[in-house]
Amino acid sequence: MRNWTVCLAAFALASCVTAPVERPLSTQSTPRTPLGLDDAGVLFWDQATRTDRFRHLEDFYAGQEVAPASKARPLPRGAALDAATVAKIVPLLEALNAAGIMVLQDGKVRYEHYRLGFTPEQRWTSFSVAKSFTSTLLGAAVKDGALSLSDPVTRHLPGLAGTAYDGVTVEQVATMTSGVKWNEDYTDPNSDVARMLSVAPVAGEAQSVTYARKLTREAPAGSKWVYKTLETNLLSDIVAAATGRSLADYAKEKIVDPAGFAGGLFWMTDLTGRNIGGCCLSIRLSDYARMGQWVMEGGQPSVSADWFARATAKHADIGAGQGFGYGYQWWTNPTGFAANGIFGQHIAVMPERKLVIAVVSSNAIASGRSLSVERTALINAVLAGLQ
Repeated sequence: MRNWTVCLAAFALASCVTAPVERPLSTQSTPRTPLGLDDAGVLFWDQATRTDRFRHLEDFYAGQEVAPASKARPLPRGAALDAATVAKIVPLLEALNAAGIMVLQDGKVRYEHYRLGFTPEQRWTSFSVAKSFTSTLLGAAVKDGALSLSDPVTRHLPGLAGTAYDGVTVEQVATMTSGVKWNEDYTDPNSDVARMLSVAPVAGEAQSVTYARKLTREAPAGSKWVYKTLETNLLSDIVAAATGRSLADYAKEKIVDPAGFAGGLFWMTDLTGRNIGGCCLSIRLSDYARMGQWVMEGGQPSVSADWFARATAKHADIGAGQGFGYGYQWWTNPTGFAANGIFGQHIAVMPERKLVIAVVSSNAIASGRSLSVERTALINAVLAGLQ
């Protein structure tokens, strides 16, 4: 039986500090039904358990809550997709075991559908879609003058001096091109992502920094892309160190309020009480769609006018063909860009079509080519119905 400390590592735990403000925008949350040490962990739950728990992880794990925006962004109804298109979409949602989909075009709802007992007022966990939120907070910190992308990581995380991260810049962490060796295999209990929290927490230090000290280099910084959840964890540590704010607190000011979220945001915390930067925030499906819409419009006033053009550009080749790549914690593709999370969480943004597609799911497996094929088929069915 797995220790929950090890399993939470698969969530991509990040680091930050308590906001030193008089009235923090986030509040601590205590799980009503905390999971015991013998819990198998989210990567190894059966599908029925995933489908139940993904909508209320705050009942099982500690975190921070932030309130909805004082004024929610309206999502007016647009022209509905025709019956023939819907008839093609629904079986694809069933194949993915999707809980919900929302399609926005020109900021209007063209299609919305819920399954598995999921409702518009409930929240659903993000998994690595949270990485794109953390990237947005990086952009906010840059605009606020708290840090620069060219800063060495060790300027903000001095505990990494003398490690494989010496000489790595903030931008290289953002693009996951540090050159540090890493194993992100979600099915391997001995992978780095599964063992990251097996190290004992060190007082006054982020767990990601503690784990990062043991890693080795496999390529020169900036020369090789490898997907590493730890990179987002460290990015979170950097933003927190530079701003003196927890991710949840900073997100309330920089994302939730300006994007006009209708529901509150829950962001899980690790064993040291720090928010998880690479994973595990929970919001409504409509707020995932609002996030995509706000980003497509430029994310004002939180980031610079050119931030998302830079963040969603291809900075690293991921070996998936022309047009596909990785930006600052965003995936690039021939039609736009996307935020992706394991088990089927997805925000697709297609600026030329003024289109946002948000999907939350309980896929049968964490990741894999078959899921990518099914998700592509779903998106293509939506696109065909918009012609």
